[in-house]
Amino acid sequence: MTDRVLPFYDALAEHYHLIFDDWDRSVERQAGILDALLAQALSRTRLRILDCACGIGTQALGLAARGHHVVASDLSPAQVSRAAREAAARQLDMRCYVSDMCDLSQVPDTGFDVVAAFDNALPHLSTAQLVQAVGAMAAKLRAGGLLAASIRDYDALLELKPAVQEPSFFGSEGNRRIVHQVWDWTARDRYTLHLYLTLQAAQAWSTHHFVSEYRCLQRQELSAALRLAGFQQVRWLMPLESGYYQPLVLARWP
Repeated sequence: MTDRVLPFYDALAEHYHLIFDDWDRSVERQAGILDALLAQALSRTRLRILDCACGIGTQALGLAARGHHVVASDLSPAQVSRAAREAAARQLDMRCYVSDMCDLSQVPDTGFDVVAAFDNALPHLSTAQLVQAVGAMAAKLRAGGLLAASIRDYDALLELKPAVQEPSFFGSEGNRRIVHQVWDWTARDRYTLHLYLTLQAAQAWSTHHFVSEYRCLQRQELSAALRLAGFQQVRWLMPLESGYYQPLVLARWP
């Protein structure tokens, strides 16, 4: 996984927030949705959470700001460095580690209430790696703890196989940016993602191009991997039900 994924996230770290219209507002909005879902599932308002695919902290920062004890880890050193800087700027006590979600041995803590992997991180993994990652996450949970993850709706996307994600235009005159994606389908269930950020400064424009690979991880496969690892009460929440922007899966560790 490292050779295919790490360069993408390392290169993207300092630009990641530009994918959003307003990243800070998105951090707050996502945290509000996730905070309510996790509190309801665990009947607790202050949780120990490991975000093992933290990126630059889009979910971890918001959850920490809401009073949860959050530990953040990611495969990408550049993303982890950015997340740590963002936490410090917000005066949040959030420890950050560089660790592959298939292993998580670099994270010293165990006994978490929640282990999370949001933002479509799991579809970077092969079938074998997915089994390893689910096992690594289980090892970090307390009895009765919860695994929470989100992925794209690949069940629907496999029917459509879109080649382009329509461009979004953000910013104001003289400081505009265009965000769009091109999906190059290299196999029935695999595609190469081309992410383009086109930035305006005064009258000049520049484009940044980031490339990664995904496979279309369907809900049935992820549910089966969770149950094989010993998780129970595997439950999917679709965006219309949860309010979250991607399908969410919650699974209970016995």
